[in-house]
Amino acid sequence: MKFLISFCLVVLFVFTACKEAKKPANETPEPKQEVVYESFGEKIALDNAITSEELLTKFKTMKAGDTINVKFASSIKEVCSKKGCWMKLPLNGETETMVRFKDYGFFMPLDSKGREVVLNGKAFVQETSVEELQHYAEDAGKTKDEIAQITTPKIEYTFEADGVLMRK
Repeated sequence: MKFLISFCLVVLFVFTACKEAKKPANETPEPKQEVVYESFGEKIALDNAITSEELLTKFKTMKAGDTINVKFASSIKEVCSKKGCWMKLPLNGETETMVRFKDYGFFMPLDSKGREVVLNGKAFVQETSVEELQHYAEDAGKTKDEIAQITTPKIEYTFEADGVLMRK
């Protein structure tokens, strides 16, 4: 008799322990974590941003002096190591855009390299002088030899941001 009772308890335990737990029907799923962005400069929204590749396509149709208003998304390749007063963003594997900030009204954190950003502002094509290129190289921490090798002006895809959202 004791054996029969013990056997029934073991069988009962096995079936209840192996039974899959069901969630109550009224339980809500866990909320998705919202992506948080830090804002710099003017307040902008995430919507209607084009990709960096789409911006490159627009740049390729422009000539020196042309300007367009645009919002685009990319990641930070490089930031001014002295005070965050400019940054470079890739447009594709080989091409990048130099970003400055409207009226030097704001700067980016020095440790923001690699972070995702959405920028709003003016995209334009410009010729950058040798002196300015050397100045940027110095800000980026290049050696004197590397700076001395800069001897010709450069046609650049440039962006003046009035607002930036950077993913935290």
